[in-house]
Amino acid sequence: MSLGFRVSGRIGKPVAEVFDAVVNPNKLSGYFTTIGGASAPLVAGAKVVWWGKVPVEVDEVDKDNRIVLRWDATDADGKPAYKTRIEMNFEPLDDGGTFVTIAEAGWHEDAVGLKKSYLNCEGWSQMLACMKAYVEYGINLRDGYYRSEMKGEPASEDNI
Repeated sequence: MSLGFRVSGRIGKPVAEVFDAVVNPNKLSGYFTTIGGASAPLVAGAKVVWWGKVPVEVDEVDKDNRIVLRWDATDADGKPAYKTRIEMNFEPLDDGGTFVTIAEAGWHEDAVGLKKSYLNCEGWSQMLACMKAYVEYGINLRDGYYRSEMKGEPASEDNI
């Protein structure tokens, strides 16, 4: 068994607009990958870079429905040890909004895996809040929020 979590929230915009806010690197960089950006659109089979240094493998992109990604989980020394899997689902709601669910799984069941999974759970929860503010109101909540953002550095477990 491996560690994992699921977070979700409602964005008050149509699914096509919310989905585009994730796959479009310019939009993603406006609220999530704000320092270092996103190197390219999310397209199945692509390898992109977030925050100027984090490699992300794009396994699946089902337009307006689902995105599946993989990225490195690191060991106690900060070295890539294995990959975790991120699945984002976009559900259109009757009121015209979108319900977004993000699940990440695959951490090893050890102290390092537990710590890293908690950090990523926090990160994805905040990503959803930042996406809501950006897509609905054009506001970048990350600006000045984390210690890292105040220093102009991508967030890491040592500077958030």
